[in-house]
Amino acid sequence: MKYLIILGDGMADEPIPELGGFTPLQAAEKPEIDWLAAHGRNGLLDTIPAGFAPGSEIANLSILGYDLPKVFEGRGSLEAASMGVPILDGEMAMRCNLITVENGRIKNHSGGQISTEEGAELIKYLQEKLGDEEISFYPGVSYRHLLKMKGGDKHITATPPHDVIGQEFKAYLTVPETEGARHTAAKLNSLILKSMELLPEHPVNKARAAEGKDIANSIWPWSPGYRPRMETLSRQFPAIKSGSVISAVDLIKGIGVYAGLDPIYVEGATGLYDTNYEGKAEAAIQALRSQDFVFLHLEASDEAGHDGNPRLKVLTIEYLNDRIVRPILKETATWNEDISIAILPDHPTPCAIRTHTARPVPFAIYRTNGSSDKVSVFDEFSAMEGSYGQLAGRQFIEMFLGGD
Repeated sequence: MKYLIILGDGMADEPIPELGGFTPLQAAEKPEIDWLAAHGRNGLLDTIPAGFAPGSEIANLSILGYDLPKVFEGRGSLEAASMGVPILDGEMAMRCNLITVENGRIKNHSGGQISTEEGAELIKYLQEKLGDEEISFYPGVSYRHLLKMKGGDKHITATPPHDVIGQEFKAYLTVPETEGARHTAAKLNSLILKSMELLPEHPVNKARAAEGKDIANSIWPWSPGYRPRMETLSRQFPAIKSGSVISAVDLIKGIGVYAGLDPIYVEGATGLYDTNYEGKAEAAIQALRSQDFVFLHLEASDEAGHDGNPRLKVLTIEYLNDRIVRPILKETATWNEDISIAILPDHPTPCAIRTHTARPVPFAIYRTNGSSDKVSVFDEFSAMEGSYGQLAGRQFIEMFLGGD
């Protein structure tokens, strides 16, 4: 048996007036995704354990069966694994966004969807100006970068920027949770303010401003943690002897690395609606030929939700259907070996509020040798009638790998 999880980050949503009262999943033309639901079994999945914020790091770890209180050490340390940046004892890692601040408010979490090349230039510049024996910056993809702090204390409150779009940035500067974390919080806030002085004058931002684009005029460090200790999937589940992770996002690749999956790098994978869908589909097909398990992640729907753009979100779902699910189904239909395919979001990212929520998400599991239920289309409400009912956390991966 081969196993493939197709994850559309943030696909789930709420009914939207602009879409006639439908969710993007309901409004999208997605015949192949609906086929998986109609020929498989469906349900809802609670991906956010109690006490955790509804982030992609939490939801994806949960989907893969990890016990969050035991293994979670922040988003930054996971992304570091994908980037090949070691986190040593006594070091703290954080995600470091490039963001846009306008009139004292966070306009967007992405520096106006800055390109990877532009972002790398800005991070290199910040390393030259602000890096020292304590602080190091590492470039990632688009607006998603890494900050590492020697002696950093993770006991701080650092709000994700996508949760406070439109809010005054000063109200969400880093706050220490313990006396020992005061230096860490003060250092990070100092870096934010210094970056606001440096970044607007960089040629990358001057060029963006001349083109009428938002400029990446601040950093925003968040999700602190130390090096995590995670058991690989193959040690937990006998069905997985080898596997791969495919994503444009360092966070997901980093989770895959700690989970014992081989990261596959697809040229042209951007994490946005213009990503190389065909390249990802082909990479998944080739990986499944030689491995047991593939985790295929698409970020575009989440970004459309953060941008508050329902039409774009519908388009990203249709691209997922036409350019990922359709070619994979066409190819695997010719194979003699059985395959199980699951499709789901990790969390909702409703366009109306432009951030994540913790509501359960729909999922469908199709098996070439499996049964089906009465659900005929894939969306948030149809899944309520699925035969799996509502699962939570590790129950999903155990069900997926263990059979009906």
